[in-house]
Amino acid sequence: MILQGERVPLPPVPVVHGQFEAHARATPDAVAVFHAGRRLTYAELDARANRFAHFLAGRGAGRGAKVGICLDYSPDMLVAILGTLKAGAAYVPFDPAYPPARLRLLLEQVPGLALIVASPSTAGLVAGASVEVTGFEELAGLLEDLPATGPAVEVTGDDVCYAVFTSGSTGTPKLTAVRHRGWFNLMNWLRLEYGLHRGSHHLVVSAFGFDLSQRALMTPLFCGATQYLMASRNFDPMLAYRMLGEHDIRTVHCASSTLYLLVDWETARGGDTLTRLDHVLFGGEPLKPERLLHWARREGNTCTLLHQYGVAECTDVATSFDLAGYRPGVHEVAPVGRPAHNTTVHLLDEELRGVAAGEQGEICISGTGVGAGYLGGTGPEQAKFTTIEAGGAPLALYRTGDRGYVNEDGDLVVLGRIDSQVKVRGMRIDPADVERALGRLPGVREAAVAVTYTGSGEAELSAFVVPAGADLAEDDLRARLLEDLPRTMVPARFRNIPRIPLSPHGKVDRAALADAIARGI
Repeated sequence: MILQGERVPLPPVPVVHGQFEAHARATPDAVAVFHAGRRLTYAELDARANRFAHFLAGRGAGRGAKVGICLDYSPDMLVAILGTLKAGAAYVPFDPAYPPARLRLLLEQVPGLALIVASPSTAGLVAGASVEVTGFEELAGLLEDLPATGPAVEVTGDDVCYAVFTSGSTGTPKLTAVRHRGWFNLMNWLRLEYGLHRGSHHLVVSAFGFDLSQRALMTPLFCGATQYLMASRNFDPMLAYRMLGEHDIRTVHCASSTLYLLVDWETARGGDTLTRLDHVLFGGEPLKPERLLHWARREGNTCTLLHQYGVAECTDVATSFDLAGYRPGVHEVAPVGRPAHNTTVHLLDEELRGVAAGEQGEICISGTGVGAGYLGGTGPEQAKFTTIEAGGAPLALYRTGDRGYVNEDGDLVVLGRIDSQVKVRGMRIDPADVERALGRLPGVREAAVAVTYTGSGEAELSAFVVPAGADLAEDDLRARLLEDLPRTMVPARFRNIPRIPLSPHGKVDRAALADAIARGI
């Protein structure tokens, strides 16, 4: 089974910073970034990024080099990103929201790292790096003496623009590289498909290390709009909601769980700030439609909710679905829609042969968005980037490890991870299937299911439930689940909790849930 996105030609040199530079020439006085009351115009941001690009080139960190960035959200972050791209190098986010032990692990995974850009408040987090750590404060005098015009560096669509960390099947971080061509194609599709323009101002709400955050950071600059940045290292729903109401922000990219929090904030206060947005683009984890539908179908809500699917290895987004088309009772699982421009989704069996319409298969992706692979990777995960024969010619594709099918409407439906299935009492079970069943029960506001282990090491399922009102009785939840699920899929234990914990990326933190059980909390 194949879903093919529209074929749209790209310019001869599809590099994202080139689009930003065109806006800097056309609208130099437009505001490019707003942060903590400070505004930077396109011309000012372009000049600062050019100076930094010349600095990198002078240090030998030009085309093909890797530049680490460990900064909080600020204009300096965008200067570092754009300057790195202009120099022909690729940037690597080192998220200051990560624990120090995590950052130390990541620092060891970057081959050919040239230097790291940090600030006085973040430098200590990467102090153990084996490369130079520098910052704009100490470079201020040097940068002022460098040209404000762009360096003469030839960057192509095949060059790597950034690389982000994603956990492999072994739990070891993998550094996956994205090419300029794929990143340009993604933003060009967003612009054309959803009409993003110079007034499509954005607010970034996700952590810097998240693959979603890379397009959230750059899309407004690609479109000539203003990028709004929160003065907070970690996601703050109160601050985010206040900024959405105080500024003319039109677009937000976020994980599904982050959107739930924003919707809850609006619902509790009877506001309409979110409903007046143009677009919210969200995904990254299994969707719980019941958390959004009542708000989404409020009278006067003009916000388009785009439920998207993709992987970091293929430039973040492969498909998109307008949630207005979701039909409870018809759609057991919310679809993720159809492919982006120049993107093809394949449903394949274990032998990499296509499955029939309606049948489940592994979701594989080909097209412009397929990245450059795992940097420095030689293990089994590198084999996820493979080649099949299509139309008598070799075709490069990425095996996502996700399972899904194409429904009768021609939309992709993602069912979960192939490798997330666990054997419980002799049966293979995907915890996401149990979460969906729990989410449909009256009185359950939200639920998460984690794999835990008994004292003898046997796997079992533990359910964490956020009740809509009073705490829910374990026996009652178990009895109601048994009406829809086989006994082998019903969790061994249930626990009422006030909220589902989130990772720095804004996704459900299942590791924290499992750890709470292990520690008897």
